[in-house]
Parts: sequence; C-alpha cells; structure tokens
Amino acid sequence: MAGERLIHLLRTIWMVFLMQVLSVRGSKLWEVPTAPLVPHTNLSTRLFWEPQCQAQLRHLQNEGRITATIPPKLEGHWVSSRCEVRPGPEFLTRSYTLYQSPTRLFRALQHYYSDSECQVPTYSLVIRGKLRLRQASWITRGATEAEHHLHKVGMVIHSQKAIHHLATRLPSSCLGLKAEGHLVLHRFYELFNAKAEKDCLGALGFSMMELELLRVETHHHPHGRPAQELFLGDVHTEWNERVHYRPSGYQEPLQNAMHHIHPCPVCGLVYRASEQHPPILPPSPSIPLNLNGNWVSQRCESRPAVLFLTRLFVFNEEQHTWEGTYHHYSDPTCRQPSFTLSASGNYVKVGQSIKVRGATELVFKVTHAKVIVFDRALLRELNSTQNGRCGQAGGWEAGIEQDITWTNGCDALGIRLPHKEYELFKMEVDRKGHPLLFNGERPTDGSSPERPAKRPTSFQTPMVQCSTSVRVEPHHSPYSDHSKGPKKSSANALHSSVILLSLLNAWIIHLF
Repeated sequence: MAGERLIHLLRTIWMVFLMQVLSVRGSKLWEVPTAPLVPHTNLSTRLFWEPQCQAQLRHLQNEGRITATIPPKLEGHWVSSRCEVRPGPEFLTRSYTLYQSPTRLFRALQHYYSDSECQVPTYSLVIRGKLRLRQASWITRGATEAEHHLHKVGMVIHSQKAIHHLATRLPSSCLGLKAEGHLVLHRFYELFNAKAEKDCLGALGFSMMELELLRVETHHHPHGRPAQELFLGDVHTEWNERVHYRPSGYQEPLQNAMHHIHPCPVCGLVYRASEQHPPILPPSPSIPLNLNGNWVSQRCESRPAVLFLTRLFVFNEEQHTWEGTYHHYSDPTCRQPSFTLSASGNYVKVGQSIKVRGATELVFKVTHAKVIVFDRALLRELNSTQNGRCGQAGGWEAGIEQDITWTNGCDALGIRLPHKEYELFKMEVDRKGHPLLFNGERPTDGSSPERPAKRPTSFQTPMVQCSTSVRVEPHHSPYSDHSKGPKKSSANALHSSVILLSLLNAWIIHLF
C-alpha cells in the first residue's frame, strides 16, 4: 500500500529515531530508556458509545493495577490459558519452566494439534536450553532483550496422520531411521543436539526466537492474589521468516502456574501434561458470529514495530457497517498517547473458514478516516505535504482531529481510501462466560491483507463486548465537498518522542 514517498519518509524518520536513541544514554545496564514527556492529562479524543466501554478503557489505565520490573523475574512454570493459534495456522499449547540464576536454564514443552480447539494432538516438542538476559530494550519500551541457546530438542508423535506428515518433511537420517524404517507413536526422537552438532529443526520451521524479548507483568487485584503473566516475543506471520525474525511485539501471555488468573481450567491441564501425555482441552461452546454492539480491548495491546494501543469497535449487523477507534501509545501501559485513528465503512460475511474451524471470513471496506496526531516530528511532515494529499496542507496541529476522507486518505501515511481488506473473525466466551471477539493478526512485514491469499490465519488479542446496543455514527462525510476545509475538533494531548518510527508504520501494519 505504501509507495516510494512513504518508503522515503520511513527512512527519514528512522534516521531521526536513531539519532534520538544514540543521544539518550543510560548509566546502568538495566536503566530503562526514557524521553522527555509532557505532564499526563486525561486523553479523551472521542465520546465513547456506552459508559461500559469508557469504564473498561479507564480500567486498563489504572496505574496501581499492573507492575513490571526490569530485569524481569522469570523463575517459575508458565502455561497457556487457551488453545493458541499461530500463523499457518498452527494450534498449540505451551508449558515453559524457567529456572533460577545463575544457570538460567529452561525446559519448554510445545504441544501441537490438528484442530483449533486443541483436542487432537499431533506431536509434542521438548526443548532444553539456556537463557541469558541482556538489557532493557531500546526499541520496545518495558521489554527486556535476551539471548537463548538451545541444548537439545526432541519430539514425540501422537497420531498416524502426524507420522505421515512428518515423514515427508523430516529426512530419515534426522530421525535415526534405517532404510525403509518407520516412525513409531509415542517414541522420543531427537531433532537437535548442540554437542553432537545435530540439527533437523529447519524442516519444521521451528524457532525459539520468542525468548529474545520478554516482559513479566504482575496484576494486583483488590480482593484476590496477584496474577503474573509472561509476555514472549511475537512469531512472524510468514513461515519462511520466523526462524530469523527478531521480535518487537508480543504473543498472548503465558500464566504463572502458581499465580494465574482465576478461574483458568486450561492452566491446570497444561501444567500437569507431559510430552507423552499432551493436554486435551475441553470443548468450547460453538458461538455463531454476531458482531452487533460495541467491543473494547481487554488490555493494553502490543504490536510489532514498537506499537501499543487500545481498540474500540462498534458493529451494526443490520446495516453491515462498522466503526473503529484506535488509540496508539508509546508505552506498554497505554498512558502516553502518540496518535488516534478513527476509521469506518462497511463489511460483508463471506462464509466459514476452511483453515480455522469455527472462524468466519469477512471482507471489510474502509471508506472514512480521521487522525489526531500528538508527535511533533510527524506533525511537521504532514504539514509539509501538498494540499489535497493529506487533509488540509499546513493545518495539522497537535491534538486536533483532521478528516482525511475528502483527500482520499493520506499519501504520507500510506493511507488510501477507499480500501478493502480480507479478514478472519471468531467468537468465543471467556472464563466468566462473557463473549470474546477475535479478529485477524496483521502481517508482520507491514503489508495489508488486500487480497484473499493474504487473509490472516491467526488472531490478535481478543476484545470483550462492553455493550450490546448499536449506535453507529452516520457515514456521510461533511468534507466530501473539497471546497469546505476539514472540520477540526479539540482534544487533550500527550506526546512522546521516544519512538517515531511506530507512528508512521502503525496505520499500515495494524488497521484493525
């Protein structure tokens, strides 16, 4: 979607970003990089549709609820809280044990399945190695960079279908098979041994690069025990890239087996499982996709390219219209806003997904967009664009909303209107019976799923329904008449200049 102008702009801002990073020096290894910030004020760029949704976003920004330390305390047993979906798609559960310093050894179990409910296991991987913490990340605020070294990786196969599939991908020499030998169920096969210089992991697309970026959060509850979550680095959406990709975002967090969210029936199943006995998760009730109402983020969400955000969606099933407000931040607790994007349009349901059972394929059309910018460097760039290419030329101000529909988007930001995207949605219920909405994970490389072949096969962090009422704003833009300048509305502003690159990548990478 981005043209040569956008590429040149990204390079320019990246150079500015590097200059800022190099000019900020920490006196200690674990000193967290910071940048000058204006005093905090309450960000309220739009009137939320329902009080429940507003309360949910305020709940996310409660400063006393979440704490995170650098370096993180990793010791413990960390487990999945649901059947996880990775790009491909791959369905798995994870069970990681991290041991105390100074050894920093780890043992990881990954159980893979053939179905999206993690009820039919195919094989399990046993991974052993060592983890060395490095320093606080200069790229992803609040994260810690690390290095991992694999010692051994083994595999146990659980189904005949998996035997056939793996036999076509793994050379016989890797599995220690003689001529015309066959794989056997429940037998342990060594795939990697650092001392023996044996490495057969490439054919599986296996990578533990997720251990190169870490964050541990402690959630304090007024009337209960604190819960701890381990965030590990994101997995690249392209199979061929995941082995080399150094993460800059996170996956869904793992729960501390001793201090996890409650209730969490999956946590116990994963904790007690082994490579010979993988966890079989209970069936989840089938929920037809009903988007009606308002949906909001459950947490401050992370994205690759140094991006943190909260989302607020409203859908009208009868009119097939949608509207989304994306508040982007420069910090992992979503209290230092960078910019806000509001988009709207219509959508159509295509049908059930063949690749991900229980998911629905949709096509979204984005027809309207508004932007509020708080970063000064980006403001200067937008004000230097030609008239008619990105809102009102020279009219961008910090904290002031501009409608970019009448200019068919914004060339400088790589936004084209109207714009079509191929999506994947799924609904589940959480541990308390509340509906959850999953939508497709954005491509890691910053591209857009603008054609069916690029439709996602995995999901972003789920959103929770905060209201069932439908109140969609009219989609007629008062700025369709080019002679009328764009309308402005004021808003309180915060701004951080630590990470400039994310401001320009954000629209391209994560519209939804």
